[in-house]
Amino acid sequence: MTSSVAQNDQGGAATDLGLCLVIGGGGFLGRYIVQMLLRDGQCVRVLGRSQYPNLAALGVDCRRGDITRMEELLPACQGVNTVFHTASLSAMWGRKRLLQQINVGGTANVLQACVSAGVTRLIYTSSPSVAIGQESIRNGDESLPYPAQYIADYPRSKSQAEKMVLQANQGTLQTCALRPHLLWGPDDPHILPRVRSAVARGRLRQIGSGQNVVTITHVRNAAWGHILAARELCGTARCAGKPYFLGDAEPICLWPWLNQVLAIWGLPPIRGKISWRLARLLAQCSEAWHTLLPFLGEPLMTAFVVDQLARSHSFSYAAATRDFGYHPLLSPEEGLETIRSGKA
Repeated sequence: MTSSVAQNDQGGAATDLGLCLVIGGGGFLGRYIVQMLLRDGQCVRVLGRSQYPNLAALGVDCRRGDITRMEELLPACQGVNTVFHTASLSAMWGRKRLLQQINVGGTANVLQACVSAGVTRLIYTSSPSVAIGQESIRNGDESLPYPAQYIADYPRSKSQAEKMVLQANQGTLQTCALRPHLLWGPDDPHILPRVRSAVARGRLRQIGSGQNVVTITHVRNAAWGHILAARELCGTARCAGKPYFLGDAEPICLWPWLNQVLAIWGLPPIRGKISWRLARLLAQCSEAWHTLLPFLGEPLMTAFVVDQLARSHSFSYAAATRDFGYHPLLSPEEGLETIRSGKA
């Protein structure tokens, strides 16, 4: 990152958040939250399943532990005032037991540990997929209901966890759930590497008309939203007990944007096309085949991913602006520059 939080904070001096614990602080989003907290002058502790010598060198109190093990989680919460819970399993197919164990059971443990340790603030990283059903969404807001049915176990597990977090907003613990859509940026370990690999192997085709509009969230913008929500919980707490969508300054047309990213990498644009109906049918067949023969691993394409790539899913962050002053630090164009330079 090239500028400090204080330089980007239009609301004045930073708020003292007390001792901050970033669960999953060694992950993609977690690292950015940690760096912003440090530049904000906060005291930071990290809990993760690995060692993080680069964070320890910055003065971070690094603890090794698993959110599914209360005996490892509870000591990390002792003395903490603010918890950022960013850890989750992002499996788009299968692994139902692990998704329940980590995303649902792990979050229940985090809530229990927060209450036991006297933590006063919890900011949970949720997902817009908790509100995505069978239809396209344009400029959706927090009034969107949870769908009656989900087509994948990942959004189902995240919705269960989010509901628990919001219901836990009582007594001395204040909670807030944030929904950044399609996290991206330098060192992205998920979306962009998969796109790059698929294109390099000639296995990615445009699904549908290519006119679908989606909200994307640069990781720096998402981290900034987490900091602002935590600050609000220290004040009038308008965001307590509520979920919020986060995103970049404006939605993008997905397929042209992906071609922009590919051009930065020196790769050819996506040229082949396939209809949504055919892609959905092939994905469902692939899922069935891999269910019968689990040793094949994860399908190359799933119905959930097909819908994500073919439908419009754009969301308004107006409520986040209203309640805790969220505005993106980077525009989509500035975000692309971070991909080009490799620096956020």
